[in-house]
Amino acid sequence: MTLGCSTPSDVMKAIRDEGVEIVDLRFTDVPGTWQHTSFPAAGFGEDAIAEGLGFDGSSIRGFKQIQESDMLLMPDPATAFIDPFCEHRTLVLICDIKDPVTKEFYSRDPRGIAKKAEAHLKSSGIGDKAFFGPEAEFFVFNDVRYGQDTNYGTYEVDSVEGHWNSTADEGPNLAYKIRPKEGYFPCPPSDTLQDLRSEMALVMQRLGIEVECHHHEVATAGQCEIDMRFETLLRMADNLMKYKYVVKNVARRNGLTATFMPKPLYGDNGSGMHVHQSIWGPDQPLFADAAGYAGLSQLARWYIGGLLRHAPAVLAFAAPTTNSYRRLVPGFEAPVNLAWSMRNRSAACRIPMYSESPKAKRVEFRCPDPSCNPYLAFSAMLMAGLDGIRNKIDPGDPVDKNIYDLPPEEAAEIRKVPGQLSEAIDALEADHAFLLEGDVFTADFVEAYIDYKRSSELDPIRLRPHPYEFVLYYDV
Repeated sequence: MTLGCSTPSDVMKAIRDEGVEIVDLRFTDVPGTWQHTSFPAAGFGEDAIAEGLGFDGSSIRGFKQIQESDMLLMPDPATAFIDPFCEHRTLVLICDIKDPVTKEFYSRDPRGIAKKAEAHLKSSGIGDKAFFGPEAEFFVFNDVRYGQDTNYGTYEVDSVEGHWNSTADEGPNLAYKIRPKEGYFPCPPSDTLQDLRSEMALVMQRLGIEVECHHHEVATAGQCEIDMRFETLLRMADNLMKYKYVVKNVARRNGLTATFMPKPLYGDNGSGMHVHQSIWGPDQPLFADAAGYAGLSQLARWYIGGLLRHAPAVLAFAAPTTNSYRRLVPGFEAPVNLAWSMRNRSAACRIPMYSESPKAKRVEFRCPDPSCNPYLAFSAMLMAGLDGIRNKIDPGDPVDKNIYDLPPEEAAEIRKVPGQLSEAIDALEADHAFLLEGDVFTADFVEAYIDYKRSSELDPIRLRPHPYEFVLYYDV
């Protein structure tokens, strides 16, 4: 339940009125996971909100080193809500992070970066607000097992919907399994997750998220999507963190497990997160022009130009895992082509045509996935688009043909997204000046992010044998 707070005194009144027992402070680490610490409400006062509360930043992924570990959590009163999953009445506050010495907002705080991105948009004179609408997909499984050690590496996921369970002894097996790539929009009994998604959607609404619809997605086993109504950059990033929290906890209390890992299944669709985005001036959409291609303004075309030019670097934040690139594979209808189009779903940027209203005119960037940190991903997309507007970057002609049917010489002219995370990280290292405009991202943050990805994700994957290598090479 949202509480409509705007000041520290509003929060204290809500604590009293709602019978709150625990105050839970949450913030997002660099990879994009919520972290938290809790305080008995009886000892929590307005000064905690105004002055902040300390924590050890050296223990948080991507933050401080041990010799400079002290940080401050600064609760944002406007984010207050009652946690729907806690046994004891718990009020949650999402926090920004400050350095206790300088009192400045911490340059590596993802939420702080999103705030700076919004401020930079306003100061640029281009527009007042950037709206984002992510379509986050996820999988729900009945059982998940994985492990890795010196002498083994294994994983197994299972779903009662999975086609591989057609002959399983389920005592009895009631069939209605979903064939590969036929999971889009089936009704129950094939869709076993209708009530689960409805529960998730209703909990989200109680937390202030406006839900538009939910449905089963394409993959055979438990792939789902719940769509949220668009919101401003910071608010949508907050909402996506709530969205993930709700999905995981509703699944768990129903004896299931949910993941936003992009590609947990071989040979079936992965989970993407198409991100709809637009810029508005004072009460008017700036992406709309009835005379333009697909109803787009010149400003919107330049925005697309910036997204396409900087896409490889942006994907270091928007498709930020090694697993992301198991989904972004050419030839499998994935959005790997750095082109734009009105209807072509294999293009990185698509212009939805569901409505002719100027207010609905937007760009859909299709490459991201839900493993991302939304504060960083949305900010990087906005900064790329603003760079396109500032420098009048031409996105080229739209590609309305089926890209997979193009002659090889024509298809070769279309740039592709990076083929693996290491390429996206290299692209970010070579192309990040656009992120530094307005001090939104800092050079220190970009360098630390690159170092973290290489040392904590790329190297560990590179050093370990893959299970399928035994199939290929054990008998050489």
